[in-house]
Order: sequence, then C-alpha cells, then structure tokens
Amino acid sequence: MPEIITINETLELRAVEEQHVTSLHQLVLKNKSWLQQSLNWPQFVESEDDTRKNVQGNMMLHQRGYAKMFLIFEQESVIGVISFNQIEPLNKAAYIGYWLDEAHQGQGIMSRALQALIQHYAQRGEIRRFIIKCRVDNRESNQVAQRNGFLLEGCMTQAEYLNGEYHDVNLYARIIDNTSE
Repeated sequence: MPEIITINETLELRAVEEQHVTSLHQLVLKNKSWLQQSLNWPQFVESEDDTRKNVQGNMMLHQRGYAKMFLIFEQESVIGVISFNQIEPLNKAAYIGYWLDEAHQGQGIMSRALQALIQHYAQRGEIRRFIIKCRVDNRESNQVAQRNGFLLEGCMTQAEYLNGEYHDVNLYARIIDNTSE
C-alpha cells in the first residue's frame, strides 16, 4: 500500500509510484523553464523515460528510508513535489526539497504540504531535525522556510552551482523533539 499523507479535503501527499510517471513528466515539462531558474536537474529531463528512471530510483530510496519523494495532489491532479532528498537515520535528520506548479503558487499549498510532511514524520519519531537549503536569492523558497518555523542557521558561501555560476545558500532548520513530550 503506497504511503499517503492527507493535508486537507482537497490536498494530499502520495509516495511516488510508477503509475505517476506520465503526469509527473508532463508537469515537469510544463514548468521546465521556470524550474531551471532555481534547480539544476530539469535541464536533463528530456524523455518520459528520464522521469521513469528518476521515479524508480526514488521508489527504491523511499522503501529503504534514505529519501522520501511525495507528489502533491490536488484532487486527482499532480501539482508539485515535496521530498526528503536525503535522510540521516542515525541523526533523525532530513533535507527537504520542494517545487510547485507555477500556476498553483501563492495559495499556501506548499506551506500546508510542508506542515503535513513534518507532522507525519515527527509524530512517528523518525525525523526530529528538518532542514531546508535554498539559494539566498530564491525569495519564495526562503519565505516558505521562514513562514513554517524554520530558523536560519547560516549561509554557505558559493555552495550551489546553477546555470553556470556558484550561489550562496541559506541553511534553515526546524527541530521537533517528541521525546520531551
């Protein structure tokens, strides 16, 4: 049974599966030029098979607990992705990545998805330290972190290579320790 996290009556997070390849690929293509302003990987997505390989790799990492990739669904439509790009099981720490269809931005969807993901894994005791790294000049991503209780822990100089140059990256974290409750 695939992992599903309910956000509200119209939104949910569904662990990525092969049946989602076509709709995810179409969403990436629709948003490709916009995504390439913030992320390096979209330039390498050419065919649906590229997306399939990515999905298969993420399914394996999800099952093994090294990463978790969820699609954000509104009703039955894929509108974005939120994931733990890397999980450190011993440290109970997870690095969060996310992107949302450009047409669905500014509605608080990503904040609700982020809160649902955090709550789900914190309650299960699997993750206690949630980390977001984003380029300093990615205003929207920084705002998502700030609005959702993440604290700026520092700035890493020239830490991300994107579109031919190195960029500074903010490091945000939020700790939820359920052992003290």
